[in-house]
Amino acid sequence: MAMQIEPAQLADREAVIALLEQGHLLTEDLPTDLPDFFIAKYEEPPVGVAGLERFGPVGLLRSVAVDPHYQGKQIAAQLVGRLLEAARASSLQEVYLITNTADRYFERHGFQIVSRQEVPAAIQQTQQFSDLCPSSAIVMKRALIQDQL
Repeated sequence: MAMQIEPAQLADREAVIALLEQGHLLTEDLPTDLPDFFIAKYEEPPVGVAGLERFGPVGLLRSVAVDPHYQGKQIAAQLVGRLLEAARASSLQEVYLITNTADRYFERHGFQIVSRQEVPAAIQQTQQFSDLCPSSAIVMKRALIQDQL
């Protein structure tokens, strides 16, 4: 069976939390109805997840996780690609992310390290930025404007 990437539904929430916990990612501030989250599945349950939170013209890429049994199959890359497409389609100008370990991975997707002071106030005020992620975490940005030229 081919892998499918589709918008996450409320019914997927427990599976999404399990994937995030497996990947040692945050779940405390996960949106209840998972708007702008995508899941990857071959069948049931989902084998990968990625989410985007929108703040006006910018977004926060978060919660990219793949079941360890399915890693190495480009699932995360496809999920990130789908989220960036959705961000472009909704006219977001920039997408930020916060990571402790995956900066090299996200560099391959066009993200660049930025200082915490460069991050828009709306993202700085998120629980993930201000409380949940350590101040030593790496912040990255990808501008989407040039993607549309």
